[in-house]
Amino acid sequence: MQTAFTLAQLADPNIAEANTILRKCVHCGFCTATCPTYALLGDERDSPRGRIYLIKQMLEGGEAATEETVRHVDRCLSCLSCMTTCPSSVHYMHLVDHARAHIEQTYKRPFLDRALRGLLAWLLPYPGRFRLALRGAMLARPFAGLLPAKLRGMVQMAPKRLPKASVQDRPGIHKAHGERKKRVALMTGCAQQVLDPAINEATIRLLNRHGCEVVVAPGAGCCGALTHHMGKEHDAHQKAKANIAAWCAEADGEGLDAIVINASGCGTTVKDYGFMLRNDAAWAEKAARVSGLAKDVTELLLDLDLQPNGAVPAMTIAYHSACSLQHGQKITTAPKQLLSRAGFQVKDVPEGHLCCGSAGTYNLLQPELAGQLRERKLRNIQSTGASAVAAGNIGCLVQIAGGAEATGNKLPVLHTVQWLDWATGGPKPEGLD
Repeated sequence: MQTAFTLAQLADPNIAEANTILRKCVHCGFCTATCPTYALLGDERDSPRGRIYLIKQMLEGGEAATEETVRHVDRCLSCLSCMTTCPSSVHYMHLVDHARAHIEQTYKRPFLDRALRGLLAWLLPYPGRFRLALRGAMLARPFAGLLPAKLRGMVQMAPKRLPKASVQDRPGIHKAHGERKKRVALMTGCAQQVLDPAINEATIRLLNRHGCEVVVAPGAGCCGALTHHMGKEHDAHQKAKANIAAWCAEADGEGLDAIVINASGCGTTVKDYGFMLRNDAAWAEKAARVSGLAKDVTELLLDLDLQPNGAVPAMTIAYHSACSLQHGQKITTAPKQLLSRAGFQVKDVPEGHLCCGSAGTYNLLQPELAGQLRERKLRNIQSTGASAVAAGNIGCLVQIAGGAEATGNKLPVLHTVQWLDWATGGPKPEGLD
């Protein structure tokens, strides 16, 4: 692809990076075959190739984003399926992230859209605020029909029951059972510890049982992904720096073998800290260090000798591969290998490359498209004949479980670590009949 940036524009390192990415694109269109929004809408502008043209035009002009560009970039899930497909290694993730930051800086959204995005950025990354908001949404559920469409969808998505906060999400150290093989920091996240604190509890038990000392570092919090994908770059960088400071303090103290992340959307972002802060002289080296230590929990478990106790019944599990894990981190086989070693029969989901529609805040901001993708995902899961589902990202778990519940399907949907914890001596997960 030819570009026409001026020398003055290329002096901006972000534009220079965008130029490098754009020039790798050869217009082949392979990405259109695996793009969820193109599969639904059939509009070239809702494909990666079409968005690349819109972003190129916007950045080269150096002007405010137009309504057309914003509409089609907003519809992108950032599932990164296009990056897995692309034969030219176009780094679409970095390009669309830069486009979103440009949109945030130059485009004035309609008031309600602006207010909703601001509310989500203020609520979701903060567990205390998010928990209170969910309690309010639970009370408002009977009146959901009176609300505007997007707010109605948000209220209807609120869980009917909110789990109690877990003490294990507080800063502290969880000792390994027996000889300590590794010392790791666990990222407890933000939304996950509110929606399903049992995931972090299962992770800690599982790692402790296999010789890992787990530390929840003081000062660590939201990874910044939720605001990063809304173009709120400064906010995302501040959250990244807080985590980097917390984990580097642990690494410089008693040391860390890894930073373990059990929400793959967070993992993709933490592994990208080095790039996000590459132009910040004070943080670039520390950010790269943290990115190098970051591991999805299944990556770490592959290095350990998983010890199933043979106590779980024979079960067939459909493995839903979260986009951020398979496309963002290129982790495709580790979770399935671990589940198989634990004694479960594992089945792949047809069209596994397509997103379930969760995608961070996407199901809140684009509920219609998210709903169509969820229905498609559920049909594909049901076609496997599996009796339960495993996945490695909280957004996917909530999206799929919510869809199953809405159709009256009691299909258990659990995190991979919950299955592995149960298979190696942990308690039977709640709600699993």
